[in-house]
Amino acid sequence: MNSESYQLCEQIVPSTYIQQGREAKQSHENKIRVLLEKQKWPEEGWEDTTIELMLSELAVMDSNNFQSNCGVGEREARVASSLVAKRHFRLGHGIGRSGDITAVQPKAAGSSILMKLTNAMMLDVLRITGIRSTAACFIVPTATGMALVLCMLALRQQRPLGKYVIWPRIDQKSCFKAIITAGYQPVVIENVLEGDELTTNLPEIEKKIEELGADNIACVYSTTTCFAPRVPDKLEEIASICKKKGVAHIINNAYGVQLSKCAHLIEQAARVGRVDAYVQSSDKNFLVPVGGAVIAGFDEGFINKVAQTYPGRASASPTIDLFITLLSLGVKGYKQLLTERKKLYNYLSSELARVAELNGERLLKTPHNPISMAMSLSNLETKSDKSITHFGSMLFKRSVSGTRVVAEGSNKEIGGVRFKNYGSHCDAYPCTYITAAAAIGMTQNDVDLFIKRLQKVIAKWKSDEKTNENHN
Repeated sequence: MNSESYQLCEQIVPSTYIQQGREAKQSHENKIRVLLEKQKWPEEGWEDTTIELMLSELAVMDSNNFQSNCGVGEREARVASSLVAKRHFRLGHGIGRSGDITAVQPKAAGSSILMKLTNAMMLDVLRITGIRSTAACFIVPTATGMALVLCMLALRQQRPLGKYVIWPRIDQKSCFKAIITAGYQPVVIENVLEGDELTTNLPEIEKKIEELGADNIACVYSTTTCFAPRVPDKLEEIASICKKKGVAHIINNAYGVQLSKCAHLIEQAARVGRVDAYVQSSDKNFLVPVGGAVIAGFDEGFINKVAQTYPGRASASPTIDLFITLLSLGVKGYKQLLTERKKLYNYLSSELARVAELNGERLLKTPHNPISMAMSLSNLETKSDKSITHFGSMLFKRSVSGTRVVAEGSNKEIGGVRFKNYGSHCDAYPCTYITAAAAIGMTQNDVDLFIKRLQKVIAKWKSDEKTNENHN
């Protein structure tokens, strides 16, 4: 309401009450004004009331909500269901324009402001969490794999002769399929075993660049976050090789924003060598529904090229989700989640090590993986005629999700490339194992329940073996 409206309200109820209500509303509006002025992620989280007020104010700035609007185009943000309209806060125009996902829409000033503010806050997130040299970023309404495809497609303009992507192996389908979808030929680099850890084969990367020729290589495509015993790639060394050889470098940082170690690796890689872009998932790092990713980099020009590669307008849903979540948490709230995650990583590690020792197994030593860990299953594997992968099914039936049981013999072909022992990140890992991860949002109750159910499954596995012995 404007000043005149408040004066009219004073004719209905006492002015002292109106003044009190006006001051309360002003406190919400002050937060909105500061956000618009500074375009920075607020230190303190906002109440839902303030967020809803701002979303409502932005929505009425979009043409589909103009009372006098007469839309005669093929896209006028018309929404049949009121439930759908409410779900999107009546922001129906999406983000971007046909030539650029970060462009302002004449029909949608409110949605455009929301998009610009969310991208600005996300840039703050990346810098605050440790990748301080990041020059630009934007949110794209695709999951990580397709966001990586966009980056690779943008490289075609800069590297027209490039047809190969050099990729240190990580056994997750979407990572590999991004190369195929972008129209490149993958060059798989097998990892090397150092203790229990699987890590980057740097000499092989250099060798392949020499063999194929730098001009024929679209990029080296490295990874930070992955299932143990795979550990983050040696980003500084890869970046240095890419800089020396004149080869582009794209980093899959899927769930690395929550990990200070991964942030440090990316920052250092950009400092000493070449990093063209790095990509992260919105749901894995910010506790929002699946469907968004953040593309970021150290050269604003290249990041703008990636934004221009996206064809057509885009859904605003992932941007709205992140806008609400970042404002709700604030810097302090998000930092608190990161602190809790680190504590729970140590707690999960110690509890899993205890269970391993009790059952003749061991927690694999993977200190360079800051989120995932693995426990051997070599002893348990010998105690049943059933496939050890059934062990994972037993956990899933007891409502334990997210674990992976990795055993020898699971071969897979993807895009015409055959992977031996798929899931283990290598052709032959020394033992069978089960993985677990301590990711953002996990609670101590999650860990306690997992350990309790894991012990029950182990006991069941052993008792089944004894029953079989008695029958024999």
